[in-house]
Amino acid sequence: MKTIKRASFSPIAAAVAGIFLLSGCTKNTENIATTSVDDAAPTAQSLLVDESRLAIYHPVDLTADLSHLSNNQKAMLSLLIDASKIMDDLFWKQAFFEDKDTFLQSIENKNVRHFAAINYGPWDRLNGDTPFLAGYEDKAMGAEFYPHDMDKAEFATADFSDKDGLYSVVKRDNAGQLYSQPYSEAFKSELMKASELLTKAAELADDESFKQYLTLRSKALLTDDYLASDMAWMDMKTNPIELVIGPIESYEDQLFGYRAAFEAYVLVKDLAWSEKLAKYAAFLPELQQGLPVAEAYKAEMPGSDADLNAYDVIYYAGHSNAGSKTIAINLPNDERVQLEKGTRRLQLKNAMQAKFDNILVPIANTLIVEEQRSHITFDAFFANTMFHEVAHGLGIKNTLDGEGTVRGALKEHASALEEGKADILGLYMVQSLLEKGEITEGSLEDYYVTFMAGIFRSVRFGASSAHGKANMIRFNFFAQQGAFEKTDDGLYRVNMQKMGAAVAALSELILTLQGDGNYGGVADLVATMGMIKPDLASDLARLEAANIPVDIHFNQGKKVLGLTE
Repeated sequence: MKTIKRASFSPIAAAVAGIFLLSGCTKNTENIATTSVDDAAPTAQSLLVDESRLAIYHPVDLTADLSHLSNNQKAMLSLLIDASKIMDDLFWKQAFFEDKDTFLQSIENKNVRHFAAINYGPWDRLNGDTPFLAGYEDKAMGAEFYPHDMDKAEFATADFSDKDGLYSVVKRDNAGQLYSQPYSEAFKSELMKASELLTKAAELADDESFKQYLTLRSKALLTDDYLASDMAWMDMKTNPIELVIGPIESYEDQLFGYRAAFEAYVLVKDLAWSEKLAKYAAFLPELQQGLPVAEAYKAEMPGSDADLNAYDVIYYAGHSNAGSKTIAINLPNDERVQLEKGTRRLQLKNAMQAKFDNILVPIANTLIVEEQRSHITFDAFFANTMFHEVAHGLGIKNTLDGEGTVRGALKEHASALEEGKADILGLYMVQSLLEKGEITEGSLEDYYVTFMAGIFRSVRFGASSAHGKANMIRFNFFAQQGAFEKTDDGLYRVNMQKMGAAVAALSELILTLQGDGNYGGVADLVATMGMIKPDLASDLARLEAANIPVDIHFNQGKKVLGLTE
């Protein structure tokens, strides 16, 4: 029997909750079944939020043109989707302590069950991870990576191997002592099945570099050693099919930010758009030297053996599919790979277009002054998102004191600050490349105004998201710097003169905090700037009242793609 506890809201989550509990989102009757009062009543758990909250995700069919692929390639896609489904099941185990199927089947209301499936449990990921079903306590900060009764003090004094490992789960032994168990042991049967599927897919691969990656990734799932497969992934340049799979991002571990969650993306390359983007990664070393910060904070040289491509994503699984949906990827996260080879940046064009059409444009029409709305363009949205991912390669990966990585020094705040860095340095890159004449589409005002509208979009992801925190910090910093102004009728206008100075100032602040490994400074920045203040809260409520969805969710799978089940 679960203990019923009133959700304890942080100041940030309380502000977000006050916005999201307002009614207003239009229900989608195609994918979220409309239920009558009679059949909504007998749910296993009572709903803690207004029912209109259940429709904050706009449905999108995740399709792509597969006509140019061979029969072997289509068969390979089916195998990759099957392997991705295993990652999805594993992420459920990392995120939620109950059995997925038992939990979902216990919810009779189809609307609520659908919302629970999107959130991978009873916690609303776009509302500070607060429970939306009665009977559940607040979500454990360490998810299922650590014992729920363990606190930071016990962890700090415990002596066991792989304490801060990416690929292990922390458990208690029979004597109550903490120990770590590698993922390859904790999830052995599932990972063996996934490994077999990748091996079969490799046999169908025509592209040798992709065959090599699949083979090495198959082995990595069984050994927890992903370095060789990450290196091989960096060498793939010509394959039309793409796969990102395994334990990758550590956002789900909000206790320490140490442990990686399982996820997967299956993608098909957009060759025409990729050709347009290929030239930008080569500018990284030059842009690194021009960063608006002291020389010591840009001494590391980013790898230039990196590529930038556009894709149609055809399947999301696990962490990548939970709550808000990723529209661009920058990997690998391993600093060793980044320093030697850089990273690869994957722009998910079809998902990006869906968010632009269904979310960003309606937001701009509601909150941006009329004379600047013409500057909201998909090209600018695509570029801002793209250069966000490229900008992850800028800055510094190891602290100046030589004690270790920035990620290790900043702990649970590392992800939020890194996302903030990528956002602001992405805009710096756009400014620089426009000045050099390397970007020829649109004007600087297009990128600034679209960026501003994008802040409103991402802030709605809530306090539990690293991206959401980063956007709150940037919004409040920009407000202090006068980068935008609010009219008497409640609309926002970008101040072109002050925006550039604000971009430089925030870039310098973030890069300095990272290079210094200044945990206390970052914690203070999050506490003072990473919040939704009343004025912004009222603006976000206007978006809710205008029935603008917060994010998208996908109808996806082999049937949607026309692949044989």
